[in-house]
Amino acid sequence: MPLRTRLLSFAVTVTAACLGVAVSGAVPAAAATAPDTVVSRGVPIPAFYQPPAALPVADGALIRSEPLPLALSLPGINGPLPGRATRLMYKSTDSAGRPAAVTGAYLEPAAAWRGGGARPLVALAPGTMGQGDQCAASLGLEHPLLFNGLTVSVGYEDLAIYRLLAKGIAVVVTDYVGLGATDRLHTYVNRVDGGHAVLDAVRAARSVAGASITPESRVGLFGYSEGGGATAAAAELQPSYAPDVTLSGTYAGAPPADLTEVTEAIDGSDLAGALGWAINGFLQSDPDLKPIAEAHLNAAGRAALADLSTMCVGDAILHYTSRRSTAWTDDGRSIGDIIRTEPALHSFLDAQRIGRLRPAGPVRVATGVNDDLVPHAQARRLAADWCRAGAEVTYVPVVLPNLGRALLNHFAPLLTDQGAAVTWLTDRLSGRPAAGTCATLPAQP
Repeated sequence: MPLRTRLLSFAVTVTAACLGVAVSGAVPAAAATAPDTVVSRGVPIPAFYQPPAALPVADGALIRSEPLPLALSLPGINGPLPGRATRLMYKSTDSAGRPAAVTGAYLEPAAAWRGGGARPLVALAPGTMGQGDQCAASLGLEHPLLFNGLTVSVGYEDLAIYRLLAKGIAVVVTDYVGLGATDRLHTYVNRVDGGHAVLDAVRAARSVAGASITPESRVGLFGYSEGGGATAAAAELQPSYAPDVTLSGTYAGAPPADLTEVTEAIDGSDLAGALGWAINGFLQSDPDLKPIAEAHLNAAGRAALADLSTMCVGDAILHYTSRRSTAWTDDGRSIGDIIRTEPALHSFLDAQRIGRLRPAGPVRVATGVNDDLVPHAQARRLAADWCRAGAEVTYVPVVLPNLGRALLNHFAPLLTDQGAAVTWLTDRLSGRPAAGTCATLPAQP
């Protein structure tokens, strides 16, 4: 069987895990743990994920690394397939200018790169994983299906990672600020935190012992949903934050570019729990917002935020589907209504808006035309904003029938478009120019 075919067969296994088929690597609740071990919903978080007291000065500096066992791996003639993985912790800077330890993983592919030039690198920004440290994407590589009766997490990003590895592309995955690293909460959909974590992951990958990437390696970004927002933000922030990281292409699928609109959409949806993650993240990023939250949240709202802070996406779907924020407030108003009447909240969300800066390099924005979880209109507006700024934009409306559930309308374009997105990014990493579609965007849905 050809090497690429064998590597792609892993994607089928990962998809099986995503559908709930039992796979090796499921994590049971621990019977006993060391006194200082962080345990999230019965899952002991490895000591690796506990940041040291002092962090390096340089953004992207490696703090520590260790071999990462891949649950979905086979022996090969020249080493394991699809490659070797290294767990990472590196330094970044959050939206308040504070140093932050971020975890992730670097994957060295077994497949040869055939696109010309040095082996390229893709920084993959995961979609929504949750807010509990056990949900981190790097842990999902080791345990694609995590279920212990208290939490359920699926490493669904493994599919995209393995598709990239099959093409001979090295991959670095970020866990984002506060997801995995045990010293703080994950700052869910924070534009600056996400963008910085992605760009610093590229810097960290360059320092991994044994990595085949070189200073000449082209760099691409790949992300969908929360990941699409993070890669879109990274493309905008790169010129000022990481001028040493030249981007050959950025894929931003279903990007949450306007959090005011996204907040309205997820309230009462299949993924209503994400509203709690967003609020928790906002309060983590800006403690000055806490008095506003305390003034409006009732006991049920405070309990929901605490509950969600340790949940993965599977948990939120099981326990918070169709919940409305009107049950969380003391006067029965929705979180969206409160945002509109509180200038500080409105200003905070407005500052998270993606699309006001010109992105570096060619970008591909894809959005399902019936996506009502991360609304299609605001994602399309991002592409239009970037076109007006003179960016090289490929806009892809993913036309699928309305599937009747917000989560399906959001998830189906991910699977439908992923192969085309990987091909588009591979072309950019091979040095082939992109054919922008700004001229035809007005006629597109």
